[in-house]
Amino acid sequence: MRNKNVGFLIIGLAVIIGIIILIFNFGMKDLLGQTCSMGPTCSMYSGLRTQTYLTLAIAGLILVIGLFLVFSKEHEKIVVKKEKFKKKKIDFEGLDKDEKKVVRLLETENNAVFQASLMEKLGIGKVKTTRLLDKLEAKQIIERKRRGMNNIIILK
Repeated sequence: MRNKNVGFLIIGLAVIIGIIILIFNFGMKDLLGQTCSMGPTCSMYSGLRTQTYLTLAIAGLILVIGLFLVFSKEHEKIVVKKEKFKKKKIDFEGLDKDEKKVVRLLETENNAVFQASLMEKLGIGKVKTTRLLDKLEAKQIIERKRRGMNNIIILK
């Protein structure tokens, strides 16, 4: 389900809970009026009032959560389309062995891979990976795009 649909569902539940609370408390008020001999000064009235405010506050909190979900932005999906990337001949002569490994790995991974995944597959550290990618980007072989806390590496 999408966030918006879940939000509408939660808003509906909050409204139903609020209605049930009000119906229950009006019934309790009538019952207290019949059973409490002290009238409106009975201590049970203040307890009922406190209970009503507390339960309505909880229903209001649920309503706010539902509204947040309705108006929150959907997360974008990362889709790399193959049509966008046309195969072009890569000149391997100007590349050292590590740079060649990166390019070959990108070719086997449909022309795109996350930087963290690239580090794991090559078995190298962050610094070396960054330097390799800097060199390849300067040679206009790859492109880095920021995705949250990670980069996606795309073969040009």
